[in-house]
Parts: sequence; structure tokens; C-alpha cells
Amino acid sequence: MRGAFAMASSEAETAAQAPPPPTPADGNASETAAGSLSKKQAKKLAKKEAKEDRKQQSATAAAAASQADSAEADPLAANYGDVLVEDIQSKAISGREWTEIGALGADLACRAVLIRGVAQTIRPVSKKMAFVVLRQFMSTVQCVLTVDKEFVSPHMVKFATGLSKESIVDVEGMISIPKDPIKGTTQQVEVQVRKLYCINRSVPNLPINIEDAARSETEFEKAELTGEQLVRVGQDTRLNYRVLDLRTPANQAIFRIQCHVEDVFRRFLRSEGFIGIHSPKLISGSSEGGAAVFKLDYKGQPACLAQSPQLYKQMVICGGFGRVFEVGSVFRAEDSYTHRHLCEFVGLDVEMEIKEHYFEVCDIVDRLFVAMFDDLNENCKKELDAINRQYPFEPLKYLRKTLRLNFQEGIKMLQEAGVEVDPLGDLNTEAEKKLGRLVREKYDTDFYILCRYPLAVRPFYTMPCYDDPAYSNSFDVFIRGEEIISGAQRVHLPELLTTRAEACGIDVKTIASYIDSFRYGAPPHGGFGIGLERVVMLFCALNNIRKTSLFPRDPQRLVP
Repeated sequence: MRGAFAMASSEAETAAQAPPPPTPADGNASETAAGSLSKKQAKKLAKKEAKEDRKQQSATAAAAASQADSAEADPLAANYGDVLVEDIQSKAISGREWTEIGALGADLACRAVLIRGVAQTIRPVSKKMAFVVLRQFMSTVQCVLTVDKEFVSPHMVKFATGLSKESIVDVEGMISIPKDPIKGTTQQVEVQVRKLYCINRSVPNLPINIEDAARSETEFEKAELTGEQLVRVGQDTRLNYRVLDLRTPANQAIFRIQCHVEDVFRRFLRSEGFIGIHSPKLISGSSEGGAAVFKLDYKGQPACLAQSPQLYKQMVICGGFGRVFEVGSVFRAEDSYTHRHLCEFVGLDVEMEIKEHYFEVCDIVDRLFVAMFDDLNENCKKELDAINRQYPFEPLKYLRKTLRLNFQEGIKMLQEAGVEVDPLGDLNTEAEKKLGRLVREKYDTDFYILCRYPLAVRPFYTMPCYDDPAYSNSFDVFIRGEEIISGAQRVHLPELLTTRAEACGIDVKTIASYIDSFRYGAPPHGGFGIGLERVVMLFCALNNIRKTSLFPRDPQRLVP
């Protein structure tokens, strides 16, 4: 074994001769076993452990001898090898300059670089030449090992080709520009390797191959035509080995876009005078109504996980903050086995005072999402291209001024298209998708707001319409025919709020502090909630929300 920094031979011999110290866990296990065994059995166990120690010492000595022989046989042995554990235990700060793989370009031609990456592919050409493709984040570069007298020996080529895929590798080398374009990497330069060290080896047989997990639907379609057999990695398998699945370019891009969406959300709202808050997730009663809550015991008191920050963001408005937003986990205990539902997701919530009309909230939605879509299209081209290569999709169509329809107009469009719908009921998934297609055909947009929903299908805190109590001052927002936002003007009158809560089957005692907060003077207000994962899923036209959840939690999955 050899480190990135050559050790003195005496130090190496001392390290090789010293037996590894027993870990506390090993010692405790031996003591426990000895205490529960007979004297004869304990003696037998001690002999067995001594034998194992001798075998381990022999193996260590043999490895040290092999390393010494290799060093004597190969004068360039210091240029490669497995890094010693002590050299990656924050032993020293070298001051060396590292370069990210994504920054390797023609401007660095003939310059020396130091890079770290994952060994994505390893291709031996001969005993004197090999290629290793290193990956870092979404970028890849081809590293070339060619035997010479100064840096690369045949032993070094053999070492490189013996690495397992997905091992972590450091490479020092010179940047060169190949004559022909490189098809298999993002960077159109090569690294002529001078030194190569393995930081950490992956297991030889991976449960899933990154190449298989990164295949596009287009590749599978071509393979079917030619009769080629390709491995398709299923959704459950991907999630079972999520650590590997996350390494694909598309997944790297998905979660960078998710981060960008959250960042735009925060920046836009801060520019509009909103203040970020953090509300409790352990609450005494339901925040949305209904039975779909995760119940738990809170020091002897019944409690549940918050279905949303709804009650608290309203209380903060009553506390005089005017405009607030929150980014946080939301929990829903619904048994929804669909492509778009999760039991835990990231909520992007907004609440604000209203001066005259709940359309003031819709105006914020309009400007927020137009700004968000513009920002993604302008600043995430690389990420969108990476997703598009594996999961092809059409760019989202949206208007500079977001289309607004009322619920009755939407019902009429569906009925005229021959869809049977309850005019005072909620829209099911099929009706939402159909309406989305109709809106795109008529208005040329995938993004629109549907206002004035029936009161019966909205939460208890939703304000009824002034002219018809069967309807409410509420709205939903859709992307590609699927809901991403639910919002409304809230009831800020304690008597009406109590009546509405009781009508929705909520024990008023469990939300007494919430209702009381409106007894001290409460401004008219409204807001909305967004599912972060759903926004990313629909913007990129992905077919399953589990693709946009880092470690999804659905009715059947609690690990990893």
C-alpha cells in the first residue's frame, strides 16, 4: 500500500510491524463472551482469537513485503498506489491546488492539474496503455496512461486497470487536446496521467451499474429495434440503492434544479418584502382537517406531525409580520399510491395581508413563477440538457401574464369536451389533465390559475365568496395539467372560523390557540402552499415524483 506522499522506509516498516490496536467494540464483545462462557470455553475462545491475531499480523507483514518488493521492482512506484488511511485522516494541509473536472478546458492545455473523481469507466488498451474516465458531479474527463521512462510504468498501468468502478481516485497530469472529439465525456480535453492514487476502493460488484441507471428511453427504443439486450433499472431498485442512483447525470441535475427553485423562491419573496419563518412540526391537532395525520405520543399528550405550517403562518400574520414564507417538511398520512403523492415532502408556503382582494395573492404567484421559469431556462441550461438526455421532454409553455380562469369556466370547458364532472365537486386527476390539454390548445400555455373553487372541497379556514357561499375565495395552480399550488383568502373572523372547523369535523379544542389568535385584531390575509418536488417534476415533465425526492417517503417506503 502506498500513499500520495511517499513515506520513509523506516516509517513504513514500523507501521507494517505494529499490530492493529483492538477497537473498543472488539474488546467489549470479548469481555461479554468470556463472562457468559465456562472456563474451558473461554480458554478455547482466547486461543481462537490469538490465532486470528497471528493470521492478521502475518497478512500485514506479507502486504508490507509485497509493497517493498514492488517498490524495488518499479522505480516509479511512488507515482501510484492506494493511499494509506493515515494520509486521509486530516494529517496535513499540503497547499496543493485542485481543479474541478468541469473546469478542464482548452485554456489549460499543456498545464499540470490535480483532480479528484470517481472512476466511471476503466479501459485497458495494452500492457503499456489504458484509459480511465473520471467523473465529478455532472462532468467527466478522459485520463490517459501511457508507459514512459519518467512517470508511468507497466505496473502503474496494471494498477489503474485493476481499480474497481466507482472508486475515488486522485490524478495528477498534463492537459492535452485530442485531434478528434471525445464522444464519451463532457470535457473535450484529456489528462496525460503522471500520478494516480486510489483514495477509496468501491466493491468490485456493484448492485446497479451507473451506465445502466443513466440510460435514456431513446436508447431502449433503439435497442428494441436492433434486438440488443439492455439492462433497465426499475424504480424500486433505484431507490433501494439510491446512493448509486443519485450519481447519474440526470439525478445530479434534478437536485441542482430543485436547489435553484428553492433559491429563486426565497430571493423573489425577500425582494417583495416577505420574511422567512420556521414553524413547529409537532402539533396538538390537525392543521388541514381530516384523518390523514401521523399521530404520536408527545410526553403523554396526543400529538401529530404538521400537515402544513398553515395555522402558524396565519398566527404570525396576526402577530404583525405582514408577509411571511417558509420552506420546510410537510407530512401527509394519506394512502395515496400515485405518481405524484408522498407522505413527506418539502413545502414552500406563503402568507400575506390582503388589502382588498385575494387576487393580490394570485399576483404574487404570477410574478413568482414567471421569474422562476425564466431563471431556470436562463441559468440551468446544462442541468436541463442532462435531464433531457435521459428523460426527453418539451420545454414548458407559459405566458408573460399568467392565465386566470374561474372554476365554473373550467367546468364548462370540460363539459363541452364531453367530460362528466360534478360542478360543485373537486376535479380528479383525469379531469385536471384533460383541462390542462384543453387550456394548452386554447390559450397555448401549460401554466395557469383556476380560481373560485367550491367551498365544500376546501379546508375549513377558507373564506367563502361574498356573492355565493357555495364557492370560495380560493385557487389552484397547474403545470402540465397537474396541481402544484393550493391557495386562498383565509377566514380571519373567530366565530366563522369556529363554525367552519366544526363543520369539517375538527375538534375545536385542539386548535383553540389558533382561533384565539384572531380575537385580538386580525387583518384580512391569504396565502398558498407549493410542493417543491412536484414543481420540479412537472417543470421537467418527469413521470414520477420519486425522481425529484432525494429519499422518498411514500406509504410503502421508509428506507433508505
